[in-house]
Amino acid sequence: MKINFFLLLISISFMSNAFAKTDENITMIKMNKTDSLLRHTVFFKFKEGTTAEQIKTVEDAFSALQSKIEQIKGYEWGLNNSPEGLNKGFTHAFFLTFEGEEARAIYLPHPDHKAFGAILTPFLDDVFVVDYWTKP
Repeated sequence: MKINFFLLLISISFMSNAFAKTDENITMIKMNKTDSLLRHTVFFKFKEGTTAEQIKTVEDAFSALQSKIEQIKGYEWGLNNSPEGLNKGFTHAFFLTFEGEEARAIYLPHPDHKAFGAILTPFLDDVFVVDYWTKP
């Protein structure tokens, strides 16, 4: 009987510590919400026969969006150079940073973003997009 009571006390103590809201836990929750950034990643696979000049036009048009759409807080891009051969034909990676979902919601239907889509579409074989919140 004493052993069971002792185990019960240990269990209650463990559970209260596990669920306690300490200042440290609350600060961590606030930090994750306020210090995270929304990343919008876009990967392109171009149609066979697309020329280097046509691809350069797409690259330049995408790069120009940062100066046209103020909600874009960060922008970078590059070409695949992975030696693993797992890119499935996707050659271009673009990473845009937004402060939050509201900014992304302005970006997506923005006229300059739509105009970029019109430049891209004739040459695009496939695209995939992954958005994620950064983890501090």
